[in-house]
Amino acid sequence: MNPQFSVIFLTTLIGAGQGLFVALFATELGELFALLPPPRRPWFYFTGSLLALLLTGAGLFASFFHLGRPERAWRSATRWRTSWLSREVIVLPAFMGAVALYAAAHFFHAGESLALLPSGAPLNATLLLGLAGTLLALTLYVCTAMIYACLPFLREWHTPLTVANYMLLGGASGFALAATYATSAAPALVRFFVLCALAATLLGFASRAATLVRNARLRPKSTLQTAIGIKHPRIVQITQGFMGGSFNTREFFHGRPASFLRLVKWLFLLGAFALPALLLAAALAGAPPATIVAAFAVQYIGLLAERWFFFAQANHPQNLYYQAVA
Repeated sequence: MNPQFSVIFLTTLIGAGQGLFVALFATELGELFALLPPPRRPWFYFTGSLLALLLTGAGLFASFFHLGRPERAWRSATRWRTSWLSREVIVLPAFMGAVALYAAAHFFHAGESLALLPSGAPLNATLLLGLAGTLLALTLYVCTAMIYACLPFLREWHTPLTVANYMLLGGASGFALAATYATSAAPALVRFFVLCALAATLLGFASRAATLVRNARLRPKSTLQTAIGIKHPRIVQITQGFMGGSFNTREFFHGRPASFLRLVKWLFLLGAFALPALLLAAALAGAPPATIVAAFAVQYIGLLAERWFFFAQANHPQNLYYQAVA
């Protein structure tokens, strides 16, 4: 497939925003049950929520650049019964609304207890909004990933590993961003965020490596003979059959040689997993806070390469016919 940078920025930005919000809510839960120290700054949750909202908003803005008729974007939500894209279009603004309400609740100190949990811990509005936002974040990961995983003819995507990758890579970047944010807003929480980011990065590497191994073993179910309807045992295509390009040759093939894909693969394995893991481990060992900032920056750039490779590696069956572009 031909990767669209608007979709690449959409998926990586909202993934990091979702992961950051999950990190914030995990902190509030840990504080409630005395498992984590409270943040030093009273505006920690408010500002962090605004940052998550900014990332998801930027991703939503980027998505408009791959629409032919942006003014008709609302129509994409009408097929929610059968379309994962429609479900994503519905869940994304719902998630953003929950994050905005969560930020407002913390800004106005709406932390009065509404009830008591069986353990005796108070249940307040911010907890309910945080729980709703977290559930919507997880749902959004599934909806975004299933847009691609539900396509059986694109076998590189048609696997549960696609959903796992979107969740783990979004969580890794989100917790790395939370650790970066906490270096100034909540130093006592930095170690917790770094540990979570490191764990998500390592799990994400295992999941992505499993995907690469699986996809390397895939073989096309169709052949050149079945693609063009000719049963001759030896067929060699030397031209695409017409002088100019077409929608098929532009949208379903990236036009890069196999050597370029191999280079991008090693770059994203290094940038999205190896280097961030080393930097996060160094931060746990006592390296300065700048190490955490570098880990997030390097990982996000690596995730841009990973997402480009994710789209480019998908081999549309029609490329059997348009395999020679002259």
